[in-house]
Amino acid sequence: MKIGVSAFAWTTKLTEKHIALIPQLREHGFDGFEIPMFDPGEIATTSLRRAFETNDLECTVCAILPSGINPISPDASIRRRSLAHLVECIETSAEAGAHLIGGPLFAPIGYLPGRRRTEDDWNRAVECFQGLADVLDAREMTLSIEPVNRFETFFLNTAAEAINFCKAVGNCRFGITLDTFHANIEEKKVAEAITRLGKRLKHLHASENDRGLLGSGHVDFPAIVAALRQIGYDGFLMIEGFGYAKNEPASLGALWEDLSVTPEDIAYLGVSYLRRLLQ
Repeated sequence: MKIGVSAFAWTTKLTEKHIALIPQLREHGFDGFEIPMFDPGEIATTSLRRAFETNDLECTVCAILPSGINPISPDASIRRRSLAHLVECIETSAEAGAHLIGGPLFAPIGYLPGRRRTEDDWNRAVECFQGLADVLDAREMTLSIEPVNRFETFFLNTAAEAINFCKAVGNCRFGITLDTFHANIEEKKVAEAITRLGKRLKHLHASENDRGLLGSGHVDFPAIVAALRQIGYDGFLMIEGFGYAKNEPASLGALWEDLSVTPEDIAYLGVSYLRRLLQ
């Protein structure tokens, strides 16, 4: 298993100063760095790829759908625009040097129409992701869909739902990201969910129940690591926590994180914690 950290620890908007973190991450024993992507046109692919290659660090991408993009919209024109957006996200990720793009790409975060998922919603999403087969093959990319909790989406909340969705899409390049923050809310036992996912699990976001320091809350990471070993998982444990930095207005930690927990704490204390578990 490999250990990485998401740039969400620092920011939602990646800039050159965040790219400059990459050499430090390698020095602290990380294997990868995850890039947040809202607008693929804002990603400095050339600088990123050079930094990753120079420092022998892997790149993964977590994409979040921006306003106006919704693969399950009843409006066909919005669905066409959404498919084009996802194609651009995949191509941009590949140009930055990534081989995996993940996230809750089935619908915008916070899209909650006040009803249960319908068959039409499901079919629209399946059609959209089946439409990405050619670009995933051409770019040798894995797309790893992320179920999130019921307060952020109505579409995919659990590992079991994500498995059924993967089966419906029917593409070997299509898999699942499990985020332990969301799974801590939606799964009866997170370790058992991992066992059910098996080889469909392509990526794991290691996140504490409050998005803070790993090991400081009640997420059972020892049991999670044991389950990952049981299924032969060899992907990333990608730390996804939110730190507080006074001069970082684009930080998610600016909204609710403990003021004493910095982005560096999330990253460097987190990697030490995970290394101890793996050893």
